[in-house]
Amino acid sequence: MTDRDKGPTPTVSRVLPDGRLVELLYDPDRRATALAVGGPDGVVAVHETFDLTDGERLVPYGADNNLIATGCVLLPSEVGVFTTQGALIAQIQAFLHRYVDLSPVFEEIAAHYVLLSWVYDAFNELPYLRLRGDYGTGKTRALIAIGSLCYKPFFASGASTVSPIFHVLDAFGGTLVLDEADFRFSDATAPLSKILNNGNVAGLPVLRTMTNRHKELNPRAFRVYGPKLIAMRHSFADRALESRFLTEETGQRPLRPDIPIQLPPELHAEARTLRNTLLAWRLTHRSTVRSDPGRQAVGVEPRLNQTALSLLSLMEEPALRDRVHAELTREQARLSEERTASPEGRMVQVLAELFADPTRGRVAVSAVAEAFNRTGGDPGHAPASARWVGWCLRERLKLTTTKSNGVFVLPASERAKVVALAIRNGVSLEQRAA
Repeated sequence: MTDRDKGPTPTVSRVLPDGRLVELLYDPDRRATALAVGGPDGVVAVHETFDLTDGERLVPYGADNNLIATGCVLLPSEVGVFTTQGALIAQIQAFLHRYVDLSPVFEEIAAHYVLLSWVYDAFNELPYLRLRGDYGTGKTRALIAIGSLCYKPFFASGASTVSPIFHVLDAFGGTLVLDEADFRFSDATAPLSKILNNGNVAGLPVLRTMTNRHKELNPRAFRVYGPKLIAMRHSFADRALESRFLTEETGQRPLRPDIPIQLPPELHAEARTLRNTLLAWRLTHRSTVRSDPGRQAVGVEPRLNQTALSLLSLMEEPALRDRVHAELTREQARLSEERTASPEGRMVQVLAELFADPTRGRVAVSAVAEAFNRTGGDPGHAPASARWVGWCLRERLKLTTTKSNGVFVLPASERAKVVALAIRNGVSLEQRAA
């Protein structure tokens, strides 16, 4: 059976073998959808259907699709006119500045994140963008303004059920714009948090239990990779997840007087025009975009550089990259401080002090517990027992304890691991010894 025999294929986007792209258009005035086909040569055509050389026929999603007709997913209406990347960034930044009060550096980051969202599939890893602050500080306003420019933005809230989010991301791709994220992400096992934990690296789908029409078990892999724009009041308990975000703290300065209290109707028309221009940029530049390892921030740990490199690769101005590098350095300092202040971080400091003497052999777990309790232990809890400390050493820090003369100890062979943990937490054994 050929692809044509299977019937037309409803299509949102497709990268063709010859490098051309197929993208879905939706004109809300005519209530009509179509497919734009274009590539690096700048030749663009709009089709009601598009036949591939293997016989498959691509057709656009219908204009009556609820996600499209209600604006839950926003699309370009036509292919706009693109001049230069610098001019496009200036237009995006002017739009954001007109409707949202962001700090100067984050405004530049947000403008480039919009650009990144339109070519995210050219990269293997992505950062997430976050607005964090109390209610009434402009988080939702920023989500609407930034999100309305992103590639195929899908607007949802933390109160949304999980199933449609998985299905929409899998079918449409694009950008997840999520408001009030706190309500569903109370811990690392929450269903929606799996989207965030897997969604910044290409090739890591989320498996969900499904059944076919015969009620047979048929697990399905949902693609969740793509840019994410999130608003929340607090932080995630999972520190690994926290490291994936570039964050703007909202409500920390008076609102600019020129910001409109309510978003005017023309915002949506302006956003659509910019989406059209961004589509033209994607069609002509998607094939040339790639990561540039030379734009990593010096002195920043690999995890943050790995996350931010795709965004830095799109930043043409060295001065702007320097400002973002400074933000990454501050974020690393914040994460390091949180890590050091945690019970595990303070236990690493204790181990660094106990192993500071290079001639010292094994260290009794009871001695680690005594030293840990002298530092204040785990705030809000009773003094740490040797049993709990032993569990923490094994399960949290992945160190190996052994039993010697009836007591548990950390053998001298674990010194190398302690050194690595100390360096990761900003504590040097040599510095401790001095």
